[in-house]
Amino acid sequence: MLKTTVRAAAALLILTLGAAPAFAQGGAGGGGGGGGPPRGFNLPPLLMQTDAFPDGGIVPPKYVGPMGVQPGFTFTGAPDTTQTYAIIFHDMDVSIGNGTGDVLHWMAWNIPASAKGIPEGKLPEGSVNGNNMRGQPGYMGPGAPAGVRYHHYVFELYALNTKLDLPATATRDQLLAAMQGKIVAKAAYVGRFHQEPPKQ
Repeated sequence: MLKTTVRAAAALLILTLGAAPAFAQGGAGGGGGGGGPPRGFNLPPLLMQTDAFPDGGIVPPKYVGPMGVQPGFTFTGAPDTTQTYAIIFHDMDVSIGNGTGDVLHWMAWNIPASAKGIPEGKLPEGSVNGNNMRGQPGYMGPGAPAGVRYHHYVFELYALNTKLDLPATATRDQLLAAMQGKIVAKAAYVGRFHQEPPKQ
């Protein structure tokens, strides 16, 4: 009885040790089991850059407020399958209606991949300017209330493998839903802004 128990334990140990490498390979890394799609992250080196202000830096007055000028950006490192780009620009430091929504400052989509970016103050031909939180099309610059705390304004750039069939009146939720399953790369660029508190 004792010999049988020892042999069973030894066999179990061998099986466990033999399975460990296979388990480790199938977890956080590439191929999974069962013939399904590979698991893990696909991280194309998509990059958006601007001379308007450094990433994480202070947004200059030129680009601030309802009359602010839309910054220009260059896009590099997108996959060859990219056909269009979409941008969502929002204030991360606000919660709307006790929920996860924040302040939407700008949306744009169907920016052609051939443009390799957007010029300052306008969009390439064929692009769609979506509505901001005021229900108006186009860019609305940062406008955080006066105080010592900086708000973080994020430009989210999505590279898509298709053109979106979406009206200019679409909401952010509708844009996100339309992009689902079509995103081949993503990048972000952050600007900070606050208004100086009134002097005592």
